[in-house]
Amino acid sequence: MATSPLDPVLAQRARASRLADLGQRIGYGLFGVALIVFFVGLIGNFTAGISTAIIVCVVIGSIVLAPAIVVSYAVKAAVRDDLEHGREVG
Repeated sequence: MATSPLDPVLAQRARASRLADLGQRIGYGLFGVALIVFFVGLIGNFTAGISTAIIVCVVIGSIVLAPAIVVSYAVKAAVRDDLEHGREVG
């Protein structure tokens, strides 16, 4: 089965993949920031502001990262299914 270069399914899959990659970068980045802020507080003065910054980074990072990981696995599964059935993956 031939697909056009502008196959809407492949375009949507590529868009989902880009968003998942961005979400993973943001989520893991926020976890990294939380870790750095934690060690800054551990070495220096661990204030309520540092504690709040860590909690905010971890919560927002989790909210962003969880769906990004799920979408990333979904895109990989769709590509694998297309390859197994001899369809074009783009």
